[in-house]
Amino acid sequence: MKPAHTHFSPLARILHWTMAPLIIAMLFIGVGMVATVSHAHDTLIAIHKPLGIALLLLVIVRAGVRFTGGSPPLPDNMPASQRIAAKASHWVLYALMAAMPLIGWAMLSAAGYPITLYGPLHLPPIAPHDNELFAVLRALHSWLAFALFATVLLHLAAALFHGLIRRDGVLSSMARGGR
Repeated sequence: MKPAHTHFSPLARILHWTMAPLIIAMLFIGVGMVATVSHAHDTLIAIHKPLGIALLLLVIVRAGVRFTGGSPPLPDNMPASQRIAAKASHWVLYALMAAMPLIGWAMLSAAGYPITLYGPLHLPPIAPHDNELFAVLRALHSWLAFALFATVLLHLAAALFHGLIRRDGVLSSMARGGR
């Protein structure tokens, strides 16, 4: 079933443009966290944990909006390979946006660390305390962060390709809401 609309809903656009800089910030905060032992480390961790949970909540809402409201149809003259790549890359983005905070939460649970949201507000552990599990999840969290960063760069490149080269309305359907 193809949606009849030619642009994303205002809520979908708000979620997209709210999450985009937050995800990029999270990737850089994560790199900064593991690259420093200075006093900034604790501050970065204090930002990273609640921001990760906020992004998890936002991606749940965003997925609900996307799957109930759909997305505008791709241009008719778009090659089949690009259609497949567009659909696959969006599935990968949604999967990574959900997996990253869940794996981070499980990783910290396995390490026995609390997930502090704000002050005394903590999330319950979602994985058993297990050092080997922590090591596996930490490596997975790191590798998936690289995959998310690469996918975000491809997404940005595709958006610019559609906006600057093809000029087919794909970018404007998310940027301005119309084609």
